[in-house]
Amino acid sequence: MKRKMHLQLVLLSILLVGCQTSPLTTPTATPDPTIAPVPTSTPAPDTRSTVDLSTLSIITAETLDQLVIVDVLLGHASAVHTVAIAPDGRLVASAEIEGRYIRLWDLDTGSEIGVLKHRIPMGLAFSPDGELLASAGTDGEIRLWDVGTLTELSVTESHGLGLRGVAFSPDGTLVASGGVDEAIRLWDADTGTEVAVLRGHSNDVNSVSFSPDGTLLASGSADCSVRLWDVESEEQTSLLEGHSGEVNSVTFSPDGTKLASSGGWVVEDNTVRLWDVASGRQLAVLEGHTDNVWGLAFSPDGGLLASAGLFSDSTVRLWDVHTGAELAVLEETEGCTGAALVFSPDGRLLITGGSTSICLWGVPL
Repeated sequence: MKRKMHLQLVLLSILLVGCQTSPLTTPTATPDPTIAPVPTSTPAPDTRSTVDLSTLSIITAETLDQLVIVDVLLGHASAVHTVAIAPDGRLVASAEIEGRYIRLWDLDTGSEIGVLKHRIPMGLAFSPDGELLASAGTDGEIRLWDVGTLTELSVTESHGLGLRGVAFSPDGTLVASGGVDEAIRLWDADTGTEVAVLRGHSNDVNSVSFSPDGTLLASGSADCSVRLWDVESEEQTSLLEGHSGEVNSVTFSPDGTKLASSGGWVVEDNTVRLWDVASGRQLAVLEGHTDNVWGLAFSPDGGLLASAGLFSDSTVRLWDVHTGAELAVLEETEGCTGAALVFSPDGRLLITGGSTSICLWGVPL
């Protein structure tokens, strides 16, 4: 209980609350002397995988009753709140809410292969070729990393007091970011030059996501709205309203026809919503979480949607995208459920961030 209360206080100190028309004043981020540095030379615990990932079946609605934890990767000191997976499915990046570090994991061996320094990264994204990692932090900086050499390539300061979300365009030419300045910014991925600023939200932009074809960008905000933007014209094309609390996450379905969003904070929305991208029509309201909903992830075939709860609702829930039915609830086990989750590109793993761990869920053959 103490850990959950501390995590809640940390998150509340980072994120604004309620659907306000203008943000509250937030002090400039300063180094936290209570967070002890973890040098990259510090050896990680032995987290080598003991499971052959090639022996797992694809996760589907029909196999959910066989979904189990097949591996646990240890190394984080506090709750893991964001995870990303490389397009080839071999590397995972993760960050914890109380730290200054991003950890990289090799899924072939289950080993931690590197530690990158960035103050409380709120968003992580791999480039489409898997060679770069973008991190967005509460220090207001976007950092680009060379995954192969574990070196920092560039640092871009933006959004003033802090960043919330980051995403690469499908062709790898653009990086999108959202922050506390109520704006979405587009950057040239090669030069780090800002190429566009999209305005329309009236509070923090918590999440950004490109459509699979790269023509649209979705944004979710503390103003309780979801917006769609035409990337080429830089114009807003749709305003999606329905959430009564902050929109924490947005993500497109693999075919780009649907958008999922999650809500919470103060006004207890605690819902996941599905939208038709072409019309902007709300397709379904998925109810079941009892507290804030943070992470969202579609399965690669688009048939399943996973959602992660926060605080008193430390569950992962899986939904049928076509019917809106709740198919499974993964309860807190071995500290394996929390704010962050992602499917592997081949659909054989559901990867969740837990209290101090990265957990791999699969269906053994």
